Amino acid sequence: MKRVAIQGGAGAYHEIAARGYFRGEELEIVPCSTFRDIFTEADKDPMLIGVMAIENTIAGSLLQNHDLLKMNDLQIAGEHRLRITHSLAALPGKSLHNIKEVMSHPMALMQCEDFLDTLPGVRVVEHDDTALAAKEIRDRGLTETAAICSTLAAEMYGLEVLAEGIETNKRNFTRFFILAREEMLREVQKENHINKSSLVFVLPHNEGTLSRVLSVLSFYGVNLTRIQSLPIIGSEWEYQFYIDLTFEDYNRYRQSIDAIMPLISRLKVLGEYREEKEAAEELINKDK
Repeated sequence: MKRVAIQGGAGAYHEIAARGYFRGEELEIVPCSTFRDIFTEADKDPMLIGVMAIENTIAGSLLQNHDLLKMNDLQIAGEHRLRITHSLAALPGKSLHNIKEVMSHPMALMQCEDFLDTLPGVRVVEHDDTALAAKEIRDRGLTETAAICSTLAAEMYGLEVLAEGIETNKRNFTRFFILAREEMLREVQKENHINKSSLVFVLPHNEGTLSRVLSVLSFYGVNLTRIQSLPIIGSEWEYQFYIDLTFEDYNRYRQSIDAIMPLISRLKVLGEYREEKEAAEELINKDK
């Protein structure tokens, strides 16, 4: 059985992502209050696997998680793209007419604004986690409160789904990284076909350096799929760059890394893994 640490309570979208990536396998879910706690738990157990959101198609990148990857030893072993679909859930026997308060994570509340506008007079309350909002309703017996959460969370905490698919934008996807220590990579990676990597590096403060780096990568047939710049704390006007690369030829990719080394400093390969497209494309086609 694999032990998998997630941010949030049982039934959170992180658990859904974990079960989606490890489809058909038996998992022990280790809930963590914060993303940092995932790495703390991994320090205690080298066999522990982490699942951590890195970007959302609506909200953008989770910037603090980039630095967590850079500062810790867990490597990216894979990725999973999950269509985020929200439900409104309350204690059994309740209807929309009974609901005077809706509780959820601020991001989920924002993603369901159009639906919430159809509930005049209902108070909106922010919570730390979608699944834990559902749990609180059950534990406290809140008869006039509903949670915006996953259907899995509603089922786990004995709530009744009052409305499904209440997110405003149906093309709402979150990309999750699957994290593991080096000795666990073979156990975690679905197959040996590596065609994607994530890196972080620092550039000297010279004109045109980033352009030259990108030109070198292009020459070797390496495709840049994402770039995120973050300031270096304590170094004014200097930046570190987090990039995702895809490639067909692993050897050419490794040659490209060697070729850019004279142009950059403090390079760290955060992980080399297989790109996942199927989950997102499957759901988009289903919607059509």
